[in-house]
Amino acid sequence: MRSLVQRIGLRHPLLQAPMAGVSTPRLAAAVSNAGALGAIAVGAATVETARAMIQETRAATSAPFQVNVFCHRPAHRDAAREGAWLRHLAPFFAEFGVSPPIALQEIYRSFCEDDGMLELLLSERPSVVSFHFGLPSRTRIEALRAAGITLLATATSEREADAVVAAGIDAVVAQGVEAGGHRGVFDPEAEDEGLDTLALVRRLAGRLSVPVVAAGGMMRGEDIAAALAAGAEAAQLGTAFVPCPESAADAAYRAMLASERARNTALTAAISGRPARGIVNRFHEEIDVPGRPAAADYPVAYDAGKALNAAATRAGSAEFAPLWAGQGARWSRVMPAQTLVEKLVEELDAAREGTSRLRP
Repeated sequence: MRSLVQRIGLRHPLLQAPMAGVSTPRLAAAVSNAGALGAIAVGAATVETARAMIQETRAATSAPFQVNVFCHRPAHRDAAREGAWLRHLAPFFAEFGVSPPIALQEIYRSFCEDDGMLELLLSERPSVVSFHFGLPSRTRIEALRAAGITLLATATSEREADAVVAAGIDAVVAQGVEAGGHRGVFDPEAEDEGLDTLALVRRLAGRLSVPVVAAGGMMRGEDIAAALAAGAEAAQLGTAFVPCPESAADAAYRAMLASERARNTALTAAISGRPARGIVNRFHEEIDVPGRPAAADYPVAYDAGKALNAAATRAGSAEFAPLWAGQGARWSRVMPAQTLVEKLVEELDAAREGTSRLRP
């Protein structure tokens, strides 16, 4: 059987994580042109915006790239819960001289019920489509497979990985707890084992009938080598690509990644309503506190989080920004995406050879 890398048509066992809001067509194209798999995320986009992103990426590369969609359950709307959450946030809005929103919106539509996004993917036929937060229906999966699209899905546990395989997905993205951004857990209210990347890969690679892609905490070629040695066929890196000039990260985000604060990351559901890892800021320390009310459901809570960040940003503060970053954030490096891919491959090769012949 061909490996996943061969099937997709990559030169290197390296995937760029989709990273909604940070990845761009320019970043994806640069990574793909360098022989790895670039990615764009359309989970937060309209169908029209997604079409433009896919077409812009395709215009910049003839190589394969990945399109990621969100498969979260639609939000459970609860006016009392949402009101309590807004009251909890009100003092922080007041600090910046504004009031919290009167009402919150469900700002992202799940791919599980978005027929327009399915039609777009079937029309555009990207090489790879990946699912985060769960799985769509069997009908949607079969339609994408029939279109010749390779399918990936995130799993954070053996149970989720088994569901991915049973659904007919081509490969499992094993996301360890070190990963930056949102945990791909199917049910955010269920117990999360919090397995680290290598432990999860080792549990899955030996028994699954499909390839495993390691994701979480990897920043250097040595990390990729360790993931491959544990049984993964490829590694997916996200935080490593955030400082690249091709990403959409703003100046405050880049400055945080380059600072000592990048050493301290933690999971919180207070920003969006789903657990996500980022550089610790006031959302973690002052809003996500013991005894707080339950956050509004995802992505409704994110509507409030974005509004608070917008108010803080206008006042020159990044203390309420979603600074998504993995546990390896302190080792981020500023360089063009193509250069980073080349550096990672050099480090990977050296690690495989057991040498330290690396450029400084």
